[in-house]
Amino acid sequence: MTVVVMGPEGARERDDWIVAEEPLEIRAGGPGQKATSVAVTMRTPGADPELAVGFLYTEGLIASCAEVVTAKPLNERPGRAACNIIEVALSRPFDGSALKRNFFATSSCGVCGKATLEQVAVRCAPVEAGPVIGRSVLISLPEVLRGAQTVFDRTGGLHAAGLFDADGRLLALREDVGRHNAVDKLVGRALLDGLLPLSGRILLVSGRTSFEILQKAAVAGVPIVCAVSAPSTLAVSVAERLGITLVGFLRGASFNVYTHADRIDPRR
Repeated sequence: MTVVVMGPEGARERDDWIVAEEPLEIRAGGPGQKATSVAVTMRTPGADPELAVGFLYTEGLIASCAEVVTAKPLNERPGRAACNIIEVALSRPFDGSALKRNFFATSSCGVCGKATLEQVAVRCAPVEAGPVIGRSVLISLPEVLRGAQTVFDRTGGLHAAGLFDADGRLLALREDVGRHNAVDKLVGRALLDGLLPLSGRILLVSGRTSFEILQKAAVAGVPIVCAVSAPSTLAVSVAERLGITLVGFLRGASFNVYTHADRIDPRR
């Protein structure tokens, strides 16, 4: 679109890219069932089936890739383009009455509190031991992530989530207006590829780490979660309880380790 840029030299018009943000409705249903509306999330269009499947998995509504028959955009009327609805067909009946909260998610964490922490602790086993990572590997990750953010380069308005191996190689990247959506896209792709649990991987997110990011990482089995900004207190609680190494303020040559520092080797 055309914007007006104002500076010391005056005003001028130029073309600019703006990141897309649209609602996505996620529906799920089993054989012979009418699909149930599960959630509406504000997201950046792209990798929507991955987002839908990842959301269902990280929220405990499906347990494995074997339960997913298809995940595809829904054409509500013949001849119309696919709308902002993803319908996930499951191989077993889906119990919509089991939904305990209204899943309307914005780009920030919408849940908190001791009851939520207890629910996550019941649903998630502690993560596996995972690798020991050298300090030099960790401090290299933000630059790699930033270099791969092609959409951010055009818009400046997206968060990113990157999945790395123990040597610091970027394996997958997803961008979205919401950090938790970017993580769900990563987890959904890994689920569909049969790669869960992600017990040998590092998750790096732009911005801060909220409760929801740690919840999703725990369900996916990620042992090390890093962010360029700060964690919330509830994120630290989840990480401590479920055995996740939580790293914050990963910028330049230093970072903070909030939980389970034994996975980080400061000498290499």
